[in-house]
Amino acid sequence: MKLDESLFTVPGIRRGLRFYVTGPTPCPYLANQYERKAFTHLSQASPDSLHNQLSEAGFRRSQSVAYRPACPSCNACRSVRVDTANFEPSKNQMRVLKRNADLVRRPVEPKATREQFRLLKNYLLSRHDGGGMSEMGFREYAGMVNETPVQTLLFEYREGEGEDAPLVAVALTDILRDGFSMVYTFFDTRQPKRSLGTYMILDHIMHADAFSLPHVYLGYWIKESPKMDYKRRFQPLEVLDGPVWRRLEEDE
Repeated sequence: MKLDESLFTVPGIRRGLRFYVTGPTPCPYLANQYERKAFTHLSQASPDSLHNQLSEAGFRRSQSVAYRPACPSCNACRSVRVDTANFEPSKNQMRVLKRNADLVRRPVEPKATREQFRLLKNYLLSRHDGGGMSEMGFREYAGMVNETPVQTLLFEYREGEGEDAPLVAVALTDILRDGFSMVYTFFDTRQPKRSLGTYMILDHIMHADAFSLPHVYLGYWIKESPKMDYKRRFQPLEVLDGPVWRRLEEDE
């Protein structure tokens, strides 16, 4: 089946940029489906500029590669981002913020540490045991964090000030000209009452708005996937519809 040629036509992108397509692999979100990805390399001149343009066109970053779904028979993956200026937390989200008021956000350079890796391994064992990342070693984790050609930060969340305070959550975040792109997050699953995954998104929204950055990119949303349903809770949520970002309607 022929691939959609629009996957390789991104408005504003310089001509001559090479795109590639992966082979089919089982979809981790939808049963009996196979996924393929279109990707290009960011390790070239002006990677931040290219990354910004590709992010606005629905691409995500993994190390030095930008990718987006390129499945010939399925278009369930939708790029979504939060409108930070118009976001208003729900009553439940306000409670999440209150429960985590003791946490201190600490931005650090994207450099992997053993402390972060221990937290990640416990997170994967609890939430994604047997998944594609469950066998990740420290070297692979360091590659995921350290190998970035664009502006990237690690946001560490600790129970108090200082490097010795307990680390409870980490967000690997790209800094875009129009907001934050949350590449990957992990946290202490032994503290379920904190709702740390929700809290980190809320904190990124407020942090972005404080710097007048209009968006927080949350990656892909799949309506039929329960794993993705949490993204709908951050309203107003915008979805990429062809070349245009628009507000996701409540009945979608």
